[in-house]
Amino acid sequence: MRAAEEKGPQSPDHVEARLAGRLAELRVERGWSLDEVAQQTGVSRSTLSRLEHAQISPTAAVLGKLCGAYGRTMSQLLAEVESEPPQLVRSNRQLVWRDEEAGFTRRSVSPPHPGLKGEILEGFLRPGADIPYDRPPVPGLEQHIWILDGTLQVTVDGDAHELQAGDCLRFRLYGPTRFRNPGPDPVRYTIMIILP
Repeated sequence: MRAAEEKGPQSPDHVEARLAGRLAELRVERGWSLDEVAQQTGVSRSTLSRLEHAQISPTAAVLGKLCGAYGRTMSQLLAEVESEPPQLVRSNRQLVWRDEEAGFTRRSVSPPHPGLKGEILEGFLRPGADIPYDRPPVPGLEQHIWILDGTLQVTVDGDAHELQAGDCLRFRLYGPTRFRNPGPDPVRYTIMIILP
């Protein structure tokens, strides 16, 4: 157990390959074709195929759509591609996922774990980053967003909120959301997610 805690984080290539495999498994488990997933998510069949073969990395928006179709939070999905997480999550073992194109980085500070309903994420958005999510992965998901540095505009079910350092927005999620950094500085925030 101690040795597992001492290891560094998994390489990005390893995580991407396992994520690709898990996305394919989830589709097959449901008996869905690529065309059916494309219809449900609005993501093209060719993109889905390339994702499942680890030829491309998913953007945050695409991953959000797939999580919605498969009924998982993004953290749950990413935790499924990790080896079993230890009870103590050392800083160097926290899975970091980046969407360079969107300017979004997320760190799974306290990843999903069997028997626990909550998780903690750290998010980082560069100035101008704008990430919409069509629907929640799990309806009724409780979220608490605490701003550490910068300004974040969060829209929840059509209600827009501008959050500054120290502010906390909390809600249950049933509809679309949008995370936008109006700039001029990067924004760093934490999200606590609690399953219904």
